[in-house]
Amino acid sequence: MNAVLQPAPTRTTAEWQAADSAHYLHPFTDFKSLASKGSRVITRADNIYLWDSEGVKILDAMSGLWCVNVGYGQQALIDAATAQLKQLPFYNSFFQTATPPAIELAELLAQVTPPQFNHVFFSGSGSEGNDTVVRMVRRYWDVLGQPERSVIISRKNAYHGSTVAGASLGGMSYMHAQGGLPIPGIVHMEQPFWFVHGQGKTRDEFGLEAARWLEAKILEVGADKVAAFIGEPIQGAGGVIVPPATYWPEIQRICDQYGILLVSDEVICGFGRTGNWWGCETMGFRPDLMTFAKGVTSGYIPLGGVMVGDRIARVMIDQGGEFEHGYTYSGHPVACAVALANIRLIQREGLVDRVRTDTGAYLAEHFKALAEHPLIGEAQSVGLMGALQIVKDKASGTCFDSALEVGMLCRGHCFANGLIMRAVGDRMIIAPPLVITRAQIDDMVELIRLCLDATLRDLQQRGLR
Repeated sequence: MNAVLQPAPTRTTAEWQAADSAHYLHPFTDFKSLASKGSRVITRADNIYLWDSEGVKILDAMSGLWCVNVGYGQQALIDAATAQLKQLPFYNSFFQTATPPAIELAELLAQVTPPQFNHVFFSGSGSEGNDTVVRMVRRYWDVLGQPERSVIISRKNAYHGSTVAGASLGGMSYMHAQGGLPIPGIVHMEQPFWFVHGQGKTRDEFGLEAARWLEAKILEVGADKVAAFIGEPIQGAGGVIVPPATYWPEIQRICDQYGILLVSDEVICGFGRTGNWWGCETMGFRPDLMTFAKGVTSGYIPLGGVMVGDRIARVMIDQGGEFEHGYTYSGHPVACAVALANIRLIQREGLVDRVRTDTGAYLAEHFKALAEHPLIGEAQSVGLMGALQIVKDKASGTCFDSALEVGMLCRGHCFANGLIMRAVGDRMIIAPPLVITRAQIDDMVELIRLCLDATLRDLQQRGLR
């Protein structure tokens, strides 16, 4: 059957918004509030830019949702999807079956990940990947005859997805409040956020102290009951929280001492974001499992998975029997074909090296200058991700009352000036596409400064500064 493609209907912005309000329930949204003002409708994209239904050009400093690493409009990815759709649009990986794109992607991922990783389990998203982590970690200890080792330790303010298990692993209290989370067997310790918890200590001193909270939690739970520790190398959705350099090596030492598995959630940090292929390489630790998604296809099509270290893979393969877990779209051939094209493009264009040796350092220089702004109490960046902490008083580091939603005020100015920058409380964060140039970084930082100045004027007019 040959489908006849019809041109997309032309609607006004108001018509799009009305249809959206009538039928579309958005993620992480107050539905009533959105319906009252109408959504912003994005209609096209190219390179690092978006255009909305009013024709307004917008610099996307968040790579969509931390994912469009190679930028918009890459023909190689479009061609890969088109060719695979024509040849084999779908077949599953159940029933001892595989497809060439899934096999080739597994091979390539083994090449670009740290040496302990030679196996991958595919999912459709990072959330599904972290669900897989829970199942696989507990299955590993079960096979080894230690089923009591089932507790997974995570951190407050961490984000590991929004499925029931993923949201339980995460440390977002507002998510836990809806749905009776976390599920049993998942506990949390404090995050390594120096600006909030480490004032009065050097960053290195605080890094060791924060890492040792893991040992305290292990002893509290019982070392014979702890299965794994999971963390993002740099907490993304929590506000680009960059831990001190001493933190992750000490976490590694503690995991090794107690024999627990170490899981790196690389959904945001993976595929070059931090200036290395993987955030664990940047931060200096050696995980047993790595969750990935987002950057594996640069968001062009959904795909996620878990890299499984040899320590676990050998047990699962040699002793484990059937692993009763999987997804319809595990190893989807079109998604895997796009991922192959995406990774090869990253390699061909040298994007990881560019972030590490050029654009990441250039962004760091700009963020150092932005730290002098009257509203900024801390500026952090690693590779092409960064955060600016808005404060009421620079000298003391005093923050604004959270009820004032100063971050959202700043975000409003960003939207009004053609910039997508995310607000996490009063922490403004960016993660632009890895293809961004120095000239585009200049433009982005100019817009950020413009929006900070506008926010400061608003606060002064309200008598809050």
